Amino acid sequence: MPRDIDISLIRTFLAVAESGGMTSAGHALNLTQGAVSQQIRRLESLFEAPLFVRQHKSIRLTPAGERLVARANRLISLNDETWQMMTKPAFTGEIRLGVPLDIIRPMMPPIMRRFSREHPRIQLTLVSDMSETLLIALKNGEVDLTLTTESQPGSRDSLLLSDRLVWMGVQNGEACYKTPLPVSLGSEFCAFRGPALAALNQAEIDWLEICSVGNLESILATVEADMAIAPYLSCLVPENLQAIDPDVGLPLLPASHINLRMPDSGGSLIARELASYIRQGFSALQVPGTARG
Repeated sequence: MPRDIDISLIRTFLAVAESGGMTSAGHALNLTQGAVSQQIRRLESLFEAPLFVRQHKSIRLTPAGERLVARANRLISLNDETWQMMTKPAFTGEIRLGVPLDIIRPMMPPIMRRFSREHPRIQLTLVSDMSETLLIALKNGEVDLTLTTESQPGSRDSLLLSDRLVWMGVQNGEACYKTPLPVSLGSEFCAFRGPALAALNQAEIDWLEICSVGNLESILATVEADMAIAPYLSCLVPENLQAIDPDVGLPLLPASHINLRMPDSGGSLIARELASYIRQGFSALQVPGTARG
């Protein structure tokens, strides 16, 4: 006999699947970790199948959970589209979001996916560049809002994340011991370039620039090949790379900050709506050693 599915349980399931943890999903949904766990147990009881495998502090989907994900997205989209149609005028139009190259892939997909799912009539256009270029684009009206990586934290409403910069290298690599020190720094507009060079020069360490383009993939490729090391936010270091041990003797790097910048006018209604999704997405991040606005 068919049974009705509680949409709130499906929404919680997707939040856990996308964030990778009960606690981070709770932050995104304004629920306690216990409430999230209870809702997942209710859904597993309804389907009579486990949806997640819990291993220490990590969590991953079971085969049943993987089957549910695609259908869950469709259920939520249809539910939210119907709700908006029946209760309020739907947002329509285009929103142009600026995101620095170094934080697109590790942080933005879950946020953009949720926003697009819940606002299907809005065309979300992504503009990716260096923070300095994006701030100029915001001032000129070429983007509606933008994220930035900056050396100074924004105001309470603007600051999304503060994290320390670290030297990133391949696991068991040799590049960090070479003289001169091979470094990948990105273009002259990269927010991490100035602090890294200042630290190296102050420590009187000879260095050799290996990659000077703004493409994050090129920087990561040189690091993965053990051709160079690079400065990066500690919370974004990929799993196949690592923060170099301070005992190696490289100079410490300062903190860096991810800010959300809006137009002086405050932005359009659609821009403010997207900004709220971005703030919620970052507040859900559970990264040791970081701070949030």
